Amino acid sequence: MSETLNLGSTKDGGEVECLGLTFANDQARREHFLALLAQKLKDPAFRSVEGFPQGSDDAILAMSDPPYYTACPNPWLADFVDHHGKPYDPDREYSREPMAIDVSVGKTDALYKAHGYHTKVPHLAIVPSILHFTEPGDIVLDGFAGSGMTGVASQWCGTAPATYRHQLELDWKKAGIPAPKWGARRAVLNDLSPAATFIGANYNLPFNVDAFSKAGKKLLRELEREIGWMYETVHTDGTTKGRIEYTVWSQIFSCPECAGEVNFTEEALDSESKRIRDSFPCPHCGADLKKTRLERLVTSKIDQVTGQTFEVPKREAFLIVYSIGKDRFEKKPTDADLELLRKIEALPAPSSMPTTKIPPMHMTHERARMDYSGVTHVHHFFLSRASHALGLLWQKAHAHPDENIRRFLLYFAEQAIWGMSILARYAPTHFSQVNQYLNGVYYVGSQIAECSPWYILEGKLNRLVKAFQQFRARPDYAWITTGTAASVPLPDSSIDYVFTDPPFGENIYYADLNFLVESWHGVTTDAEPEAIIDRFKKKALPDYQRLMQQCFAEYNRVLKPGRWMTVVFSNSKASVWNAIQVALQQAGFVVAEVNALDKVQGSYRQVTSTTAVKQDLVISAYKPNGGLEQRLAERGAAPDSAWDFVGTHLRQLPVTKGKSGLLEMVVERDPRRIYDRMVAWFIRHDFPVPLSTEEFLDGLRSRYPERDGMVFLPEQVAEYDRKRALAAQAPQMELFVSDERSAIDWLTDFLRKRPSTYQEVHPEFTTQVGAGWKKHEEKPELSALLDENFLRFDGNGDVPSQIHSYLSTNFKDLRGLEKEDPRLKTKAKDRWFVPDPNKAKDLEQKRERSLLKEFEAYKTATKRQLKESRLEVLRAGFRTAWATKDYKTIIGIAEKLPDETLQEDEKLLLWYDQALTRTEADA
Repeated sequence: MSETLNLGSTKDGGEVECLGLTFANDQARREHFLALLAQKLKDPAFRSVEGFPQGSDDAILAMSDPPYYTACPNPWLADFVDHHGKPYDPDREYSREPMAIDVSVGKTDALYKAHGYHTKVPHLAIVPSILHFTEPGDIVLDGFAGSGMTGVASQWCGTAPATYRHQLELDWKKAGIPAPKWGARRAVLNDLSPAATFIGANYNLPFNVDAFSKAGKKLLRELEREIGWMYETVHTDGTTKGRIEYTVWSQIFSCPECAGEVNFTEEALDSESKRIRDSFPCPHCGADLKKTRLERLVTSKIDQVTGQTFEVPKREAFLIVYSIGKDRFEKKPTDADLELLRKIEALPAPSSMPTTKIPPMHMTHERARMDYSGVTHVHHFFLSRASHALGLLWQKAHAHPDENIRRFLLYFAEQAIWGMSILARYAPTHFSQVNQYLNGVYYVGSQIAECSPWYILEGKLNRLVKAFQQFRARPDYAWITTGTAASVPLPDSSIDYVFTDPPFGENIYYADLNFLVESWHGVTTDAEPEAIIDRFKKKALPDYQRLMQQCFAEYNRVLKPGRWMTVVFSNSKASVWNAIQVALQQAGFVVAEVNALDKVQGSYRQVTSTTAVKQDLVISAYKPNGGLEQRLAERGAAPDSAWDFVGTHLRQLPVTKGKSGLLEMVVERDPRRIYDRMVAWFIRHDFPVPLSTEEFLDGLRSRYPERDGMVFLPEQVAEYDRKRALAAQAPQMELFVSDERSAIDWLTDFLRKRPSTYQEVHPEFTTQVGAGWKKHEEKPELSALLDENFLRFDGNGDVPSQIHSYLSTNFKDLRGLEKEDPRLKTKAKDRWFVPDPNKAKDLEQKRERSLLKEFEAYKTATKRQLKESRLEVLRAGFRTAWATKDYKTIIGIAEKLPDETLQEDEKLLLWYDQALTRTEADA
């Protein structure tokens, strides 16, 4: 790729085009839009937008490169879409099936590792999804863009090397997927965090790699020239000078027996294994010590910035690792080394070091207690020498005259912030001490590795240059904005595809963790709209669900009808999984597929069980086309509307799903799953559900062909039959029993294959109803489940076909016997079997009446009495109450239930959430 393309969209003579305007050069473009942004920042209404970051105008402008990137909501996004997008055309043919991604790829890729972030989906794992759902030139949105990998993936579709293209096309051909259309896609990247969007901008905006390489080397040389003396030490020969790579600091404790001082590293670190011993003797009294028994010692210091006295854990320099040429040595600090440290500590604090007081937040106050480590302000994260080195590094990067290079130098420099702080632990078993801090948490260890800037950055500089020589961003292909995903300044129905990896629950506290880096930029996250569970900020699961629903609703607004969204889900709690599903459905999306991400792929029911979601998941959801919405508005809650939805939904589902040459169940084609999606669709539109469960299942069987427990459109079934004929065996549904409904499903599957007596079923059933059972769900008796949902042959009349087929196939002496043969009837007596559809409908109606009768008792029950309940009763009752707009009953019962009962069941949560919404709307 030419250097010109890397620098910007230029004409001959260096002219630059942007949004239809022509500028003399890229600097003129930047100055023009910076002036417009500066004027916009003076508008109080603009600054009052929810999610607007906290920072001065100058700081926001310094980070930004408008119109491509703004460290605040981007005022030019609508112009970008208008200039480069394709208006929604309902007559344009578009059809895709869901597609999973594989996040096991790309995590060792040099580009992926160019800059760290708390969570990242590799761009190489996103590329196949973008190729599948879009065409060249389409616009992709990621509202939780983090470090911008979706933008990199969008551009990679046009720059992927021939070897990558060839391998992907081969893999797709084997899987029966048409070859993709190669070519770059455009991306809109949004994140609430300025730290994240700054990383994303540097990944996705073009810059001169060779110029950066020279500037980076010059920066490190100047640093050496001005503060190299701070990192000098004399070799053990007494004359040769070496450069310090890192200094190990050890915390000093007190022995509880003799009160003698204990240097933790010196006493606890095993010199051979390089590991901390579980116990060790006190060097003074010989008492057996463990870290938990040691008493913390503190030192009082006067803060040069605040002028106040504060306490920090007592520490001593324990070990110096230094280099002379290419050789590395280590030694104990000498008096000269300690005197050098005292000299540095006496220097005035660097003016470029941020001194912000850390605001109340979960990660530093509730979880980590950073004040316990002497950290109440940002500058407390750094020892004196690191403060001067990092301060000078940041100052010089900021002073570079070329704004493109300046931006990337800061991108380069900020990668030393965590690694040069007291968060960097000494890890003697590791080859390198670079960035040995705990991910996702603020934690100050008892052993600190104070690394020099060259030790961290010299190798990083070379790796960055190599990575960005291989991938050079295209001009005008990625636009980045900073703000809440619940309000992205884009027109309705303007985006072709959404790929997103949002925060899930309380896994990562992004705003808290980004505060350290953002303080250096002077622009920090507005955490108020952050979609997380945070007890410190009083954000519980319902708040998280509400925030995520707002974000998904915004995705739905800007996505073109009939188009897709891919959501990467990562959380171990079923309650969070259900909150996400409800939020998606309430926002107007319909889930079409859920896949596990790792290569050892679990079934849908396994990975979404109520006990845990153990793997990362990919959710494929679509925005129904406008025709379906319009027809629903015209027909209302009519059965035809339900069947219209089913036909549309089945068309969006994959016909087959394979793995290692075997067919798998497409779980979304399960009749009951289709019913759930239909119910959610009507609830979301505030319509009563027009069909009962039994009416729906009966109508489904008469309207659509069924194969292996899955429902298809007539035009789809031929394709399935072809692939089924080539498969070694029929796909098997993996069933995990956790509640009454899944117990019935398991019994249905078991008895359909093997009609059995109660005595035969009981031991098999008992092993299924084990540790995975929902805590607040009553365990039903097997006899009751059989009696309410299945039929038993009592020995009278002909043997039912299902039992006859099973017995004649599995017992040699019963082969060829007629259904009325006494021998067959004797063997068949008392066997339970799955009723045919007509009798199943009668049983469903009988069971529904029984469930509703029990629900009536729940209305007068106390909270204590509903500590355990039957989910099937609650579901039937909520469904009936919704049909009669009896929202009060739904809310009243819900308030009596344990939180887990509601939060861990998607259906109940959906009814309750909608009942609350309708009640609030009527108030």
